[in-house]
Amino acid sequence: MEWLKAFVSGFVSTLIFHQGLFAVLHLAGMIPVAPYNFTPVPPFGVPAVVSLSFFGGLWGILLWALVRRRIGWSHWGLSILFGAIAPTLVAMLVVFPLKGAEPTAQMWIGGLLLNGMWGLGVAICMALAGAQRSSVTKA
Repeated sequence: MEWLKAFVSGFVSTLIFHQGLFAVLHLAGMIPVAPYNFTPVPPFGVPAVVSLSFFGGLWGILLWALVRRRIGWSHWGLSILFGAIAPTLVAMLVVFPLKGAEPTAQMWIGGLLLNGMWGLGVAICMALAGAQRSSVTKA
């Protein structure tokens, strides 16, 4: 059940925290592309934001495996750092090149900010779900 909570937390954090910051940056004129992209993506034709959220859920499981036994600033800081760095590296070095996109400095900075916010969101969602307390007491 804990891993399902981690997946759901990653999925929801993508929709609320990642895309929420994306919306703020878009409204501020810092990102030209609008958030919550509903354009269908291959191979299943699901909306891009749903695909992104699914992968956010998978990353949420990895993040939770890393931070679930940590407490205090170690838990929160590592959630933000892992969120900022790991998905951004994979996106910029693997995903974008596969899609034929050349990552720019702005994309790197945006990725670090958006994914760091996502990591914080996962930590918040897991704390609200009571997962952090149960994991800490089991350790």
